[in-house]
Amino acid sequence: MTLHLGVALDGYGWHTRAWALTAERRSVLSGRYWADLAVTAERGLLDFLTIDDTLMPQIGRSSRIHPDRLTGRGDAVLTAARIAPATRHIGLIPVATVTHTEPFHISKSIATLDYVSHGRAGWQPRVSGTTHEAALFGRRTVNPEELFDEARDYVDVVRRLWDSWEDGAVIRDVATGRYIDRDKLHYIDFVGKFFSVKGPSITPRPPQGQPVVAVLAHSTPVYEFAADTADVVFITPTDTSIASLVQEVRGIGEHLKVFADIVVSFHGQDDFRSDTLVWAGSPAELVDMLLGWQRCGIDGSRLRPAVHATDLPVIVDEVVPLLQRAAQFRSEYRDAETLRERLGLPVAPNRYTAAAR
Repeated sequence: MTLHLGVALDGYGWHTRAWALTAERRSVLSGRYWADLAVTAERGLLDFLTIDDTLMPQIGRSSRIHPDRLTGRGDAVLTAARIAPATRHIGLIPVATVTHTEPFHISKSIATLDYVSHGRAGWQPRVSGTTHEAALFGRRTVNPEELFDEARDYVDVVRRLWDSWEDGAVIRDVATGRYIDRDKLHYIDFVGKFFSVKGPSITPRPPQGQPVVAVLAHSTPVYEFAADTADVVFITPTDTSIASLVQEVRGIGEHLKVFADIVVSFHGQDDFRSDTLVWAGSPAELVDMLLGWQRCGIDGSRLRPAVHATDLPVIVDEVVPLLQRAAQFRSEYRDAETLRERLGLPVAPNRYTAAAR
């Protein structure tokens, strides 16, 4: 089994002063800036890219605005939709927050992304538990003990809405004057503690049926959330030992595709704190470590460039060729391959089709 490889993008990079460490002068609100990053990542045949997002204008969730850090971000889902027509193969997984937002809106935006990308969409749900983030909306405070219970229901609603149209519901039968087969649209009638959603969605079932759901997880409760809701989990090792971490995650969610998150800094910019390992070695040393982690059970890795402009090209032009020489990475994309297919995920059946028959 070859290694899967994705890249995580945010601002000018994951170093807190990436904006000052790059010659890139275009704004992070520029569509061309993001499209060029995606084209570079696709040149490296990467499985997918993720686009980070939070309810705060800076990396992290501090209530304080730091004057020395990049401030201001666009919406990750809309950015992914801008990237889609500039690429043909790479998967697109934006972050979208589940706290303070509505599952109906996220379901249709990710479904739309799956359509405009021809089956390459995913979604990384994120919770928001701080009071200053809640104050941005002014509607309610958040009980931290209920964050992931609410998030479970949220993802469940989104997935049900994706299934609320059967495949083939749009028939365009001119002879009978019917555009849709009404019997293939379903109310989801979800009623729970946090949401009451009737459905159906306004967007037909996505091309993948179920776009890929990925969760970033740092601890056991979040591994459990990932096991209940997701297809992919991003784990965050803080040193080069990973075997016990993989074993714990596999014990909780055997079906999950496990990716190890690593910040990579190939030009010495490693003087910052991170929620995961910051790698400052050579590309060859990184590949050796990844292949060792693969033997410990990871399915792949999501690399976070410390500085996009300098570290993403090294991933594409040095790390990927080394993996290819080790016969552990693809040499080309398969035409018309969906993101689910690329990651080896099963075909997603529609929960309402069987019930309606």
